[in-house]
Amino acid sequence: MQIKLAKMSFFGINLKKIRKLKSISQKEMAEIISLKRAALGAYEEGRSEPKIDTIIKFANYFSISIDDLLKRELSINELLKFNTRITTDETKLREAYPRIPIITKEIASSYLKYYDKAGFIENMPYVEWPVKKGNKEVRAFEIQDLEMSNNKGGLYPEDIIILEKALLSDYKEEILGLVVYTDLKFRTLVQQDNQVQLKASHPAIEDIRINKEDIKEFWIPIGWFQKYRELNVET
Repeated sequence: MQIKLAKMSFFGINLKKIRKLKSISQKEMAEIISLKRAALGAYEEGRSEPKIDTIIKFANYFSISIDDLLKRELSINELLKFNTRITTDETKLREAYPRIPIITKEIASSYLKYYDKAGFIENMPYVEWPVKKGNKEVRAFEIQDLEMSNNKGGLYPEDIIILEKALLSDYKEEILGLVVYTDLKFRTLVQQDNQVQLKASHPAIEDIRINKEDIKEFWIPIGWFQKYRELNVET
């Protein structure tokens, strides 16, 4: 289903302004909203009309009303206000429970491509967690497999780990952490000369060895949320 826009629709103009304001490339923006880059370019240039579900996605994602998005050209100041209309109480709540970008299974592959792009990080899904961020970089990571599970429990899919960015060189002993290289792995790390051994907790999962020079980011856990586990309690 397509929505017929008025000839003077400002969707494309506003879309381009939003993208430029957030320093997001057409490719990044298209991937965030699950579009082809060519389609996004056509919208920006007014050569094509978006489907109603695409308009709704953009409106919801950037917290802008559909009416504002379509019917008038929004100023830079207005676009900035969409992210800053927060009451005093909400500001205090944000300070106590800051927004932490979360690497979910749906965006894991995109994170590997755009982990160092500010525009992508800013528009990642997030969790609000009682962590004192300060100037530290913090991420959340959704466990996606059984690699760190064992007969004593461990970690399971949909558990969430809160992580703080760190330098692997600061640690000499075994340490639990998230490594970003050509993949994302949350495992126990053991350093061995110029390599790192990534050890799983599950006995059926083999260890992985990677070169230290291939590591793009390293994060250590500072908190976690585990889904309910069935407990055997004697009554």
